[in-house]
Amino acid sequence: MKMHVGQIVEIVYMDKAGKITQRKIEIKNMRDGMLRATCLTTDSPRIFRMDNILAWQPTKVKHVG
Repeated sequence: MKMHVGQIVEIVYMDKAGKITQRKIEIKNMRDGMLRATCLTTDSPRIFRMDNILAWQPTKVKHVG
């Protein structure tokens, strides 16, 4: 995933309570097992534990215009 810094990816994530969500995020950086990103669902900064990311895939960005 490191090569996707600055790009938008879709992840399936399990939080510390065990809740599983699917989100589109823009990766800002990765360090020490943590992924800093902007969640495009809530338009807010988030930190994700990389070991709790169950699946991911690059997302094609649709341009308007």
